[in-house]
Amino acid sequence: MLRALRLRRDSITQLERFRKRGVIFGKNLEVESGAEIDYSHGFQVEIGDYVTLGHRSRIYAHDSSAKLYLERTRIGKVKIGNRVSIGACAVILPGVFIGDDVIIGAGSVVTKDIPSRSVVAGNPARVIESLDDFIEKWKKQMEIYPCFGNEYSFSHESVGGENVSIAMKQEIVKAMERYAFVH
Repeated sequence: MLRALRLRRDSITQLERFRKRGVIFGKNLEVESGAEIDYSHGFQVEIGDYVTLGHRSRIYAHDSSAKLYLERTRIGKVKIGNRVSIGACAVILPGVFIGDDVIIGAGSVVTKDIPSRSVVAGNPARVIESLDDFIEKWKKQMEIYPCFGNEYSFSHESVGGENVSIAMKQEIVKAMERYAFVH
């Protein structure tokens, strides 16, 4: 319980740090461990409602790659729509606009705008399917693979799934052949 409280407090502190940098964000921004938004140019970043920044994801609003040669840093607005999931270790580069209802795969490098209702992955990130096709595929998998109830929630408030007992974790492992679904 103490670790869960510490994580929740750290998350609030993280949001306060983003706000001080000028980041504009909506309701229910979930920030997983190690996620960062441009330290020096956060004022160029706008994030919608119900967005998740995955573990160690990065959002940059500046590019200093030519500063040595041009004595200038390019800056660019970054706009992220509503209901966007940014996967672990994904990188969003300056000048990118991301639509609503988007999933960005882990490790992706987003260099261009992403249309609404898309699933993207890769380096550079590209659309791999529509959100509707992705959801339909997962629904079919949920008919095949085990699904566990709310009591098996590995929420962001718990570190390492503390709220899920060892016996429950063993039950998940025993039931799984390849995948399972938890809350």
